[in-house]
Amino acid sequence: MKNTFYLYIIFFFLGNITFAQTEYELKENIPYYNTSLQKTDAYLKERCKLDVYYPKDTTNVSTIVWFHGGGLENGNKHIPEGLLEKGVAVVTVNYRMHPKVKHPIYIEDAAAAVAWAFKNIEKFNGNPEKIFVSGHSAGGYLASMVGLDKSYLEKFDIDANDIAGLIPFSGHTITHFTIRKEMGIEGTQPIIDPFAPLFHVRKDAPPMLLITGNRELELLGRYEEVAYFYRMMKVVGHEDVELMEMDGYGHNMVYPAIPLLLNFVEVKSEIIGK
Repeated sequence: MKNTFYLYIIFFFLGNITFAQTEYELKENIPYYNTSLQKTDAYLKERCKLDVYYPKDTTNVSTIVWFHGGGLENGNKHIPEGLLEKGVAVVTVNYRMHPKVKHPIYIEDAAAAVAWAFKNIEKFNGNPEKIFVSGHSAGGYLASMVGLDKSYLEKFDIDANDIAGLIPFSGHTITHFTIRKEMGIEGTQPIIDPFAPLFHVRKDAPPMLLITGNRELELLGRYEEVAYFYRMMKVVGHEDVELMEMDGYGHNMVYPAIPLLLNFVEVKSEIIGK
C-alpha cells in the first residue's frame, strides 16, 4: 500500500500544476429541498443547504459530493483543503443532526442532496454521469447508505447505480453508533440492520474505494468492520471494490487520503468518457 500511496502523492502534486490556471467559483447556501417543504420545517430550512465549488471555464467535469463528519451530531459543510483547484466540482452538504432529528432523517437529507446534484450539476459545468459520493466518518457512512440502499434515491427518481463511485473515508459499515444510541443500544454493541451499509451489500453497486486509518489507530474496530464489508462485497460478486489502509494515520486521515480519492475519480471518469 505504501508504494501505491506515494504514487498517488505524485499524481496529487502534478494535479496542482495541471489545474493552476483554472478559475473557480463558489456558490454558497443553495437549498436542496423545494420551497414548499422548507416552509413546513424551520430546521430543514436552516440546515438543508449545500455549496457548489466548480471550475468556471471547463465543462463536463467530474463532481464529488462531500458529506462532513461529526457523528451525525456535529459539523458543518466545508471543502477539504485537498479538493481545492483540482479540476473537479465539489458539492459540500449540510444535513440535519441529532438530537433535533433522528434516523433516518440524516440519510434522507443526504439522498436529497445527491439527487439535487444529479438534477442541477450541469448548471455548474458538471457531468451528471460523473457524480462521485464521498465523506468522512459519519459522512462516509451517509455516502455508503445513499449508494447501497437504493430506496433513498428512488424517492427522487434517481437510480443509485448511476452514481459513478462511492468513496467513504472511515465510515461505519455496521449501523452508526448514533443510530444505535437512538435505539437504546450501547455503542460497543455492533448491529447490522437496514441502517447498516453491510445489510445492503450487492453485486450491482457502484464502484467503491474504501479508505480507513491504520487499524491500530482507528476508532472502535473501524478498520475491521470496513474490511468485513469489503470481503462481503467480494463474496456477492462485486468486482470493483478496493480497500486502502492509511499507514501512520488514525481516524483523522482526510487530507493524506485525498490523492486516493482524486485518482479514483480520474480513473473512473476516463472509463465513462466524454
